[in-house]
Amino acid sequence: MSLPHSSKMLFREAPQKIAFVAAPTEVAQRSKQKLIERYGDVPFKEAQLVVCLGGDGFLLETLHKVLPYNLPTYGLNCGSVGFLLNPVSDADLLKRLTHAQPTTLHPLRMQAVDQEGKMHEGIAFNDVFVFRQTRQAAKIRIEVDERVRLPELICDGVIVATPAGSTAYNLSAHGPIVPLTADLLPLTPISAFRPRRWRGALLPSSAIVRFTLLESEKRPAAAVADFLEVRNVSEVTIQEDRSQQATILFDPDHGLSERIIAEQFEG
Repeated sequence: MSLPHSSKMLFREAPQKIAFVAAPTEVAQRSKQKLIERYGDVPFKEAQLVVCLGGDGFLLETLHKVLPYNLPTYGLNCGSVGFLLNPVSDADLLKRLTHAQPTTLHPLRMQAVDQEGKMHEGIAFNDVFVFRQTRQAAKIRIEVDERVRLPELICDGVIVATPAGSTAYNLSAHGPIVPLTADLLPLTPISAFRPRRWRGALLPSSAIVRFTLLESEKRPAAAVADFLEVRNVSEVTIQEDRSQQATILFDPDHGLSERIIAEQFEG
């Protein structure tokens, strides 16, 4: 997956038209109000950028909302982890925005067919995964570029992540962390039962991945692309969508590439 991280600043002058959004928490809403009182607020269609106050999950929601407007998003961490956000501080926000550096993300596109034959489409900046719905493990055939690579994986589920999402669910499932510029997609099983020793694969960003649910009526599974969940799927196809992109802004020396490297050295 090509995710260029630029050292160049996006704005030559301090942006004056800012749209503020905040998670429905007291701290995020209070911080948003203070910023609006100081810098004003405009709707997405008039904005130069969006300032998002919340956690990583709320930032992902915001990326989906601003995608049609092609607006860069600068996140301020009012949540817990804040991997995709910048720290909250009393520093001049306009100065921080002027010096912020962009990272461009391309999402995955999921096409999921349910047991009734209906097609569902969604995009994901973090990951697409399939997960069992009942007490029984899922049985999944995995194809890459129309070639069967694993005839049957018995597991709780399986994930395809973006490099940006490789530190999220993928990492919790013991998948590899992938640098942003690696042009790779981690494919990671969730609690694999058979083959027990299979730990997943690293795929080129151009790969087309297809999951076919075996015994899908007996072993139902759901497919999830960020916030879209499709129940009772029979087949799921995943590939990078180069036609769409989102830009996230980071403070200098606080970029996403650096945090992905640092994450690999933390206990």
